[in-house]
Amino acid sequence: MNLVKKTTADPSASLRDDNQRGAWGGTGSVSTAPQFVQGMGLFSATAIVMGSMIGSGIFIVSADMSRGLGSPALLIAAWLVTAAMTMIGALSYGELAAMMPKAGGQYVYLREALGPLWGFLYGWTLFLVIQTGTIAAVGVAFGKFLGVFVPSVNAQNWIWHIGHVPAWHVGPMVLGNMDIGLNTANLSAIVVITLLTLLNTLGVKMGAAVQNVFTSAKVLALAAVVLVGVLAKNSAAVAANFGVGWHNFWAGAGWHTMHAVQVGVGGPTAYVELFTMLAVVQVGSLFSSDAWNNVTFTAGEIRNPKRNLPLSLAIGTGVVLLLYVLCNFVYLSVLPMVGDPAATTIAGRGIQFAAEDRVATAVMEQAFAGYGSKLMAAAILVSTFGCVNGMLLAGARVYYAMSQDGLFFKSVGKLSERSKTPVNSLWVQWAWTCLLCLSGSYGQLLDYVIFAVLVFYILTIAGLFVLRRTRPDAIRPYKAFGYPVLPAAYIVMAVWICAVLLRYKPQYTWPGLIIVLLGIPVYLVWKRQAVVEAI
Repeated sequence: MNLVKKTTADPSASLRDDNQRGAWGGTGSVSTAPQFVQGMGLFSATAIVMGSMIGSGIFIVSADMSRGLGSPALLIAAWLVTAAMTMIGALSYGELAAMMPKAGGQYVYLREALGPLWGFLYGWTLFLVIQTGTIAAVGVAFGKFLGVFVPSVNAQNWIWHIGHVPAWHVGPMVLGNMDIGLNTANLSAIVVITLLTLLNTLGVKMGAAVQNVFTSAKVLALAAVVLVGVLAKNSAAVAANFGVGWHNFWAGAGWHTMHAVQVGVGGPTAYVELFTMLAVVQVGSLFSSDAWNNVTFTAGEIRNPKRNLPLSLAIGTGVVLLLYVLCNFVYLSVLPMVGDPAATTIAGRGIQFAAEDRVATAVMEQAFAGYGSKLMAAAILVSTFGCVNGMLLAGARVYYAMSQDGLFFKSVGKLSERSKTPVNSLWVQWAWTCLLCLSGSYGQLLDYVIFAVLVFYILTIAGLFVLRRTRPDAIRPYKAFGYPVLPAAYIVMAVWICAVLLRYKPQYTWPGLIIVLLGIPVYLVWKRQAVVEAI
């Protein structure tokens, strides 16, 4: 395989089609290999943004956030911080996406701005954990909620139980503590992942059609949850969470109020101020709002990408984040925030101690006793199905771009003659994701990488500044809104969150850094192999 060389003297090289060479530049020879089909318009691109963002997190994470914050105002504030950061990130990525509408998206941006090592480390972490781990986790969540309708589908119903990996305490972290084998819940996940992988091998139009249908359904489901909050307000919950003149809403949200945080797993309790606590709980809300960048991975298959990519990022993230904030107001309108874990009623447990943290399910059951939980389970099944499809479709394009650069298996960098999709990349992604499902490790892996995800967002937005300086003449159909102030503000906020997590939540940070750094020797091996093949 010929090595791809980055050309800095010719900014117009950025316009060459990386469906042929996988990068800005190349040999200039015309390839007869299959090309991507630009089969997705603005609606489909927006559906990927929204469908990848909305999984199961919004229905769950507010319980854990509430336990840490203890204040309705701070719960909403945390989601507003997430909304602000995500919107700034999306608007900043819009410039990069319009400037480099290439398959691989964020991988390409990091490679071109900071060098191939940084692009590879992102792609490596994406394949190893971020994309595949999320797909596995969301797939198993599908299986768990399917159990509401089919009781035999659950994580305790083992078909083949290989064994249990005991807990291994390493400083403030706990590794292991997971069951390996096949149960009916992860079998359901594997079936869904297999079905959707197969559908995506038939062509991007098929994958996009599935995404359009299920994203539309899940957005309607979220809107329905918001409507429930309007129609089924609980006067006791409203009084407890808001009170007269919203006095209770602001309780515990003072600038000098101290909040308890446990350092690491089983570590000492520290008392921190407002901004530190808001940073700590971002683990939940940021992760629930993640994957908005997946649409950039599919840029080579979007019609008029210089217009539709920035628009899809802005519209998709804006709608989802608005629904997320409204959903949390709904939770506060139906259930009291403060609860008792020993209570026997839904209202008594409150948001903080909703059964298995399923806040949305508790809200629906409170509003529609007897069948509310099934309504919510059905909505989450639709949501998780669409999320898995969007992430499968998008992720495979990154590994394809890496292979084109000689940094992944050679066969992964080929498109199907018939469907014009990276079929081999889809199936390699499928194999690793299914292995994660069987290993039971996906939950811990996702805990480990939220820090790494933030680091790569910081680096990518920093790359925006780098490219403005190193390639000032490159064509930019859209320029980042609020540049340089808003992108710089994102970097400052994200760096602050990373610093807080390093200090108070090391179980979420150091393992993620280790996973990223393990990619360095792997990169050197791939690079050496590419050199050998080029000789």
